[in-house]
Amino acid sequence: ASTIIRQYIDLGNPLNATALNAIGTRYVCLLNATDLNMIDPNSLKLASLNLSACSQTTKDILYVKAKRAFSDQHNTPAYYQLIVPYLGGASGVDLRALSKDNVNMNVSTLAKLRRDALMSLTPSEVQGLLGVNLADLKKWQYKPPIWDWIQVQKQSELDKLQIGLTGGTQEGYINIVTPKFQTPSSAPLGPVAMTLHLLPALLTSFLITLILS
Repeated sequence: ASTIIRQYIDLGNPLNATALNAIGTRYVCLLNATDLNMIDPNSLKLASLNLSACSQTTKDILYVKAKRAFSDQHNTPAYYQLIVPYLGGASGVDLRALSKDNVNMNVSTLAKLRRDALMSLTPSEVQGLLGVNLADLKKWQYKPPIWDWIQVQKQSELDKLQIGLTGGTQEGYINIVTPKFQTPSSAPLGPVAMTLHLLPALLTSFLITLILS
């Protein structure tokens, strides 16, 4: 498959909607960054792709193209359904914007988001994304990367979701500060330096005393 795709591209053929559908979900991940950048964003309007098995680079490049392709639908209810196959490359900023649009994202889609983007979201923003599917988050509590996200949230903020999530950071704990004892190496160097400076004179006086005795 990789050889056939390479030959097709090297002959100067375009990666249009027909080509993308022919390559299909199974092999679209074989395209490299150079190939992906050749795709006309409008081709994605007629293509049906699933990028879940692709590299993060592939997801990032195609998300930007899909966002541009569907920009004319951005303020319509259809936008989310069009962009959802590409959300694995969405930034935290774009996800925060989506959280205000009542998109009712599935938790399985949330778990496939770019890790840094997911980790930047607050509990209220995740609630905005999931909507009616918020209760399903409890079922995924201990699955990565959901569990990783939970552990960096304040427990008080998780409690506001009222779905029983636990594992967030607790507030109001006491930091125990261990007293720092001065080590010999950190002792003032003045007396030590003075002793070393006088050592030759002390030795000389000691030797003279031994000779005269």
